Amino acid sequence: MISVLFFAQLREQLGCDATELAADTVKVAADLVPALIAAQPRWADVLYSKPWLVSVNQTMAKPATAIGDGDEVALFPPVTGG
Repeated sequence: MISVLFFAQLREQLGCDATELAADTVKVAADLVPALIAAQPRWADVLYSKPWLVSVNQTMAKPATAIGDGDEVALFPPVTGG
């Protein structure tokens, strides 16, 4: 299983702070949003509303970053500095 954590406004919009996905549904970070929508179709509008940042095992991920069984993945909004 892959543990998926949601942060900031994403957590509020989805109404939950975490979920799990079967490891065989996600191979790379780019697969994450489509896999989440396949599991929870009602999340489509929120997940497609903006490009979310992804981290894998607490390291920022690129679309080609591998995801495997036992990994912790987080989605959060882009961060701006001031």
